[in-house]
This record gives sequence, structure tokens and C-alpha cells, in this order.
Amino acid sequence: MAIGAKLSARCQGVCELCNELEAAQEYLVSPKTEESLDNQVAVCQVCLDAITANDTSDYWRCLEGSIWSPEPSVQALSYRLLSACQGEEWASNILNAVELDEDVRQWALSTFEKADFHKDAFGNKLENGDTIILTQGLNVKGTSFMAAKGTMVRKIRLVPDNPEQIEGRINDQMIVILTKFVKKS
Repeated sequence: MAIGAKLSARCQGVCELCNELEAAQEYLVSPKTEESLDNQVAVCQVCLDAITANDTSDYWRCLEGSIWSPEPSVQALSYRLLSACQGEEWASNILNAVELDEDVRQWALSTFEKADFHKDAFGNKLENGDTIILTQGLNVKGTSFMAAKGTMVRKIRLVPDNPEQIEGRINDQMIVILTKFVKKS
């Protein structure tokens, strides 16, 4: 679909993902279905081809700039593409450096959601942004500290592809925590 006048004015004719090539298409960021400016991203043909091919290569290093866009649709698509590359250290570093609104994160990760849901040790459903308490002391691999029983972790993130894991910050470090060791607060 060609780029509309408002989207063209917003992107100034340049791809909102790579910020290098000429924008050629409007890309509707799913699961949104309303073709409004707020749900679309202007992309070049190279980025569109990489999205369509589910490319997880170094090509997406360009998202280090677009993830900071003021446009939620650009943030959501950038975060989604970086999440697909999360096995790469550079992608994880970019994801750990950015703090998006929870609505934008949910929008970005909605494509990875599965029917399974995350539960704490007592069967309570966990959601992104919840606060949890550790039910036992945990050795934190790769660090020199231990997370004590009763430690409160705010604004957790659900690991999209594993309902037994969540992510949270303890001592200013993002760590993975098994859900069987947490209680929803």
C-alpha cells in the first residue's frame, strides 16, 4: 500500500525503521486492524522484505535508533523485531536499554503470546507490570549477590516463549526468575 500524505509528512519520506532508505509502504502493526496513522509505520522495501522473511540477522541493528522514536507504532514494531532477535547480544543490549510504556510493550509482544499463561507458585496469574515477592532465596548466576527471600520485584516482564520464566530487576540488574519461586503481591 502506498504511503498516505499524513504518514509521508510524519516520516519525511524516510523509512521509520532503518532511517536511511526511501519509505515505500505503509505497514500496519498487528494486532491493530484500524488503518489509522497511529497504527502504521512507513517502511522501505528492504525493511518490508526483512519483516516478511522473519529475518533475525544483524540487519536489524538499525533499530537501535528507531526504538527511541516518539511514535508508539514505530516503538512497538522495533521492539517486536528486536525481541525476535533476542538471542543476539546486541539485540538484548538494546532491549535492556529502553523502557517503553507498558501498553506499547504489550502491543509489541502480542504477536508472541500463546494460550499458556504465567502463574506464580500459588497459581495466581502473572501479568506484565505486576509486583512479585520471592518465596525463597535465589543465587543469581553471573553475579556476586543472592536475592533474599521476601525481596520485592516491581514491574516484571513475562518471558513470551516460556510461561515458567519472568524477568525483573534486582539490584539494578535484569534477571530471569522462575515463576515457581515467586508470589504475586
